[in-house]
Amino acid sequence: MTRLFALLLAAALTRQHLGPQVPAQVRRVVTLAPSLSEIVLALGAGDRLVGVTRFDDDPRLATLPRVGGYNDPEPETVLGLHPDLVLAQPAPENRGPVETLARLGIPVEAFSLVDLREIGDAMEQIGALLGLPDRGRALREDLDKHRARVRAQAARGPHPRALLVFGLDPLVVAGPRGFAGELLRDAGAINAAGDPERPFARLSVEAAVRAQPEVIVICGFDPPQGRPPIPGLPRARVETLRSTALLHPGPRLAEGLDDLVAALRGKRMP
Repeated sequence: MTRLFALLLAAALTRQHLGPQVPAQVRRVVTLAPSLSEIVLALGAGDRLVGVTRFDDDPRLATLPRVGGYNDPEPETVLGLHPDLVLAQPAPENRGPVETLARLGIPVEAFSLVDLREIGDAMEQIGALLGLPDRGRALREDLDKHRARVRAQAARGPHPRALLVFGLDPLVVAGPRGFAGELLRDAGAINAAGDPERPFARLSVEAAVRAQPEVIVICGFDPPQGRPPIPGLPRARVETLRSTALLHPGPRLAEGLDDLVAALRGKRMP
């Protein structure tokens, strides 16, 4: 299982506040997930970021201190950066370090990013926390408008049966209840995964074969060479997304949606 995919499997709550009150003016921000860093950048507040995770790969963050990982943030490193606010994405694995930061007097706001409604809420709420409410609303509206345009175009078809795959061992696919499944639907595909409860669901190879997808879309890893990624589906067309946008639930999802549309149509984007 890839480390990026592991970020997506984390169980999360809706927005949660820990620690002291967030100050009226937030000048120094530490983020504990790449998606949250990208939201701050998209808000035009990148100059307030003082620390990010070792998984953040945006070139604009290359010189910033690293504060550990998504599951293992380092409270001492964060404290040394004197943040006014820490932004987190809650998961069972990072609960201890995040609660430690709150006990040590650092305001923490934790955001679930499981579905598109929650992602839109997070963009608006982080904008408000940084004193940029209009920009936060604009980010949400831009993503909503982009989705609406894609849905209108996709309505004309075709509507291929597709599996959006995030891991092969075990086989993990986008279910319909998370943001990846919602975007797959926006792109006009029929989700061959069926209707599992989890937004990212484990699927047996046998179930995948029975589902008979026409397209297998690979996200976040390189497919095996010389053989079908899923045994028993040699005729399914295999496409690999050009970027990791679908692994970063935030403003880049518009890019991820365009990438997904191109993959479903067999037209690789430059």
